[in-house]
Amino acid sequence: MIAALTASSVAPAQVKPAAEPLIADGSNELPVASAIAPLPVEEAIDPLAPVADDQDEAPDVAAVEGESLAQSVARLRDTEAGSRELECLAGAIYFESKSESLTGQLAVGHVIANRAASGRFPSSYCGVVYQRSQFSFVRGHAMPYIPRASQDWRDAVAIARIVDQKLQPSPMGKALYFHARRVSPGWRMARIGTLGNHVFYR
Repeated sequence: MIAALTASSVAPAQVKPAAEPLIADGSNELPVASAIAPLPVEEAIDPLAPVADDQDEAPDVAAVEGESLAQSVARLRDTEAGSRELECLAGAIYFESKSESLTGQLAVGHVIANRAASGRFPSSYCGVVYQRSQFSFVRGHAMPYIPRASQDWRDAVAIARIVDQKLQPSPMGKALYFHARRVSPGWRMARIGTLGNHVFYR
């Protein structure tokens, strides 16, 4: 038979006559507690938070005087964009122009930034990219899979950072539209020029 132990069945501690008294006989002084150093308070650790790695810090996005576009891209390549907005911008650059030169990718990135700043389109990169019927690679308000270790993706992240921080001017000025050279949509708007496989308009 198993006996259940409850709080009401626990006997009080027994004091033995031989136990040393806490206060000596005839003394009016209470014992003084020894000073105990407080234990250090440790910050709570979120097990799902990414672990910081000093060797994998985000590159400094600040402008470097005299740096070429290729040098800026080499310095700012990364597998992580750093924010949802830069992720949207880098994704559009990747899907629309990964086969283009760095200058061509920069022009595409600036079109998205120009739209966000224009007041005629949504005011964020993600708003511009996911605006209905604007970019053919968007499927169901989502982007297709991106191989993040690829050189193309790392270049797109770098170009997105360059566009976002205005480190390099747009080779197509204030262009708001572009299409592939292989199509002729017959748009009635000011044509700015052709760069690589894209034609740009304002």
